[in-house]
Amino acid sequence: MTADTPLSNRLDDDDYPAYTMGRAAEMLGATPAFLRAIGEARLITPLRSEGGHRRYSRYQLRIAARARELVDRGTPIDAACRIVILEDQLEEAQRINAEYRRSAGHEVPDSSASDSG
Repeated sequence: MTADTPLSNRLDDDDYPAYTMGRAAEMLGATPAFLRAIGEARLITPLRSEGGHRRYSRYQLRIAARARELVDRGTPIDAACRIVILEDQLEEAQRINAEYRRSAGHEVPDSSASDSG
């Protein structure tokens, strides 16, 4: 997004880095150290302002909130980050698989119908 993009469009964008570290931590009920830790574990990579300050998007905060839930239940932070990454990969694989099934269903005739003869 550029500075020329209207503010309303940027605020509606899930990927727009609108939140400072302090505000993000407050929204999550976490500490800035928690956000730094999940960044070091490569769960999320905050964007940086021109001054070098971390900025978080709503999408990143949802991911961080999931990790926070796991940590609150006693999961070590590195393991929580790995679980969230694997959940995300599984969801994406299931989405792709569903797309392949839909396209195969429309483009490939059902082979079981020709086997019955």
